[in-house]
Amino acid sequence: MLVIQRLTGLLLMLYSLTMLPAMVFSLIIDDGATDAFERSAALCMACGVLIWLPVRGKRRELKVSDGFLLTTLFWVVLGLFGGLPLHLSDRPGLDMTDAIFESVSGLTTTGATAMTGLDTLPQSILLWRSQLQWMGGMGVIVLAVAILPLLGVGGMQLVRAETPGPMKNTKITARVQDTARALWMIYLMLTLACGLAYWLAGMSVFDAICHAFTTLSTGGYSTHDASMGYFDSKTIHLIAALFMALGGLSFAMHFVAWQRADLMTYWRDRESQVFLGLVAAVTLLVTTALLLGGTYVEIGDSFVNALFQVISIGTSTGYATADFTTWPSFIPMALLLGSFAGGCAGSTAGGIKIIRVILLAKQGLREIQRIIHPHAVVSIKFGGRRLDARVVNSVWSFITVYVALFAIMFLGLLACGLDEVTAVSAVATSMNNLGPGLGEIASNVTTLNDPAKWIMMAAMLLGRLELFTVLVIFTPAFWRR
Repeated sequence: MLVIQRLTGLLLMLYSLTMLPAMVFSLIIDDGATDAFERSAALCMACGVLIWLPVRGKRRELKVSDGFLLTTLFWVVLGLFGGLPLHLSDRPGLDMTDAIFESVSGLTTTGATAMTGLDTLPQSILLWRSQLQWMGGMGVIVLAVAILPLLGVGGMQLVRAETPGPMKNTKITARVQDTARALWMIYLMLTLACGLAYWLAGMSVFDAICHAFTTLSTGGYSTHDASMGYFDSKTIHLIAALFMALGGLSFAMHFVAWQRADLMTYWRDRESQVFLGLVAAVTLLVTTALLLGGTYVEIGDSFVNALFQVISIGTSTGYATADFTTWPSFIPMALLLGSFAGGCAGSTAGGIKIIRVILLAKQGLREIQRIIHPHAVVSIKFGGRRLDARVVNSVWSFITVYVALFAIMFLGLLACGLDEVTAVSAVATSMNNLGPGLGEIASNVTTLNDPAKWIMMAAMLLGRLELFTVLVIFTPAFWRR
């Protein structure tokens, strides 16, 4: 436990430094939030020092169990401290529950918000919200492993605990620090490209930076209450759709495609094929429904809005160009159900991940074949390789636990007084790290009571850390190791 304490203190001190850009920006433009950032950074640094100082000399190699504990602990701590500027600033001046909710929602790239009147808030506060999502997108734990080899511990345990998807041991480089650096370099380059594209398409520099942060991270925080609908530009909407889709694809695939200078790398990957195929099919369906329902007259308007919203919800980004909850009846629910699949493993998107959907389908087909041919030995293959039975079993375990937790939290929200539609969409949007929901939370969660918000925060963390990273630390066997 002492090494966990030491690392938590070090990482908390590092986290305090991430508040400096917003603090300096606030000081330059004099938007009244400088003091909030100064106090927040000082408090974060002081707590980090107090935690680290008594155990500064404790060093040993991390075990896998340590990685799970440290990852969960740090995401919780970051969520708590990330809300400080939002609470201490006069605007928005959120109470602690709402401030922590906004911070947790940002770091988990969920995008559900407890704030309104974004257009009138200090720009440094809006920058901090966007920065939270950008840091959470690829994972601050991976960032720490990439830039802090001086921690003196093995990094693979942290990466395994934080990385989404059922096959966590695949590395794109020989050393874990090099893997983390490669992922973050690609993440940074794509963010810069996205910001530049937004600026060239007509966004202000500030809006371009903030939206680049929240597009690649598939987070969905905007600087405007109208979200992407504020920008009446098909070009901007198509740019957003492109980079949201890139965020929903595996960053390992981005690395391989960049290294080989071959865009066909994506199409040769089965998971990418299914992801892009689903986007195309659902976009065609929604475009047709919008035209037939008379929502839009022009086919171009129907296509752009359909494509944007399908990718936004499918990748769990949560941007909006229009109020999709008012679209023909089946579309909002279809889009919400699509968020369960989410993006590819190794992406910044939420959901249960496309690879699990594929493996579930293959398992279902295998059971049908076994019924027809009882004595046949049917294996499951993926990417031309026969999968180990443990991988398939882990997928079934994940889905089983996911459904059980979904039901528990759904009942919990009903007990908090939410109606059925709001409750089911609140759990779905939180566990899938989506953001917008249906019913009472279609635009924000300001009307929800505090217990409901804390349940949603727990669901966000479980979804972001893929359930077992969190649940394992609550088992007696974990603490006996």
